[in-house]
Amino acid sequence: MTTDCDRAVGLIGKARRPVALTGAGMSQESGVPTFRGAQTGLWARYDPMELATANAFQRHPARVFGWYLWRFKLVRSVEPHSGHHALAAMAGQFDGLPVITQNVDGLHRRAGSTDLVELHGSLEAFRCFDQGHVFDTSALEDMEAPESGEVPPPNCATCGSPIRPGVVWFGEMLPLGAFERAQQLVHQCDALLVVGTSSVVYPAAALPEVAASRGVPVIEINPEETPLTSMADLWWGSSAAEALSELAEALEAGKGHA
Repeated sequence: MTTDCDRAVGLIGKARRPVALTGAGMSQESGVPTFRGAQTGLWARYDPMELATANAFQRHPARVFGWYLWRFKLVRSVEPHSGHHALAAMAGQFDGLPVITQNVDGLHRRAGSTDLVELHGSLEAFRCFDQGHVFDTSALEDMEAPESGEVPPPNCATCGSPIRPGVVWFGEMLPLGAFERAQQLVHQCDALLVVGTSSVVYPAAALPEVAASRGVPVIEINPEETPLTSMADLWWGSSAAEALSELAEALEAGKGHA
């Protein structure tokens, strides 16, 4: 067991209500690029504000829908890595392990995490623009984009409104109740794992600050130091897949010797 893992076990091993907060670094290890990192090829010529606002969708629905259809298919082509599976497995070591995520790729759910707060929505969920009626994403599987990348959005079968992705666009509120639930979890937790997040995007970046102010152990797993590092009880400078797999294995071994 590495020294960092030993320290992490000491900080989280006796917790009863741990919580995990994950960010883009978690998904990058599965091959999911960040929002701006995905702007390659024909998408590189667009400013993010041309692809991720309600106004952009109203002005250029085929462009925006085509961008998110491409990202939807990209996410479907990758798999959760061992870190995703380790977090799901660790829920069995405690009285659950809620995961608050800034990621929209659905990989935590696919790995088996069931108590999930998706702060920025999900690419696995599409809905109509006007009324929010749910759209069956299986209909997207066979949709293909031409060379331009632009795809006119389908219309809602209930109200005729164009279909949009279920993600949070710039200028939009977080999903109803999502941040409130995240705050509640952090106010009640007795250990916080912060994995693969830059800790600069608010309001999510405020959550570890709340935990630290309560004296709750904060374990940061990130190959690079962040603004959170100085206030964390442990900075574990490793990848999510490597660190979480080692931590899950150590916690399981400790349970067997308890």
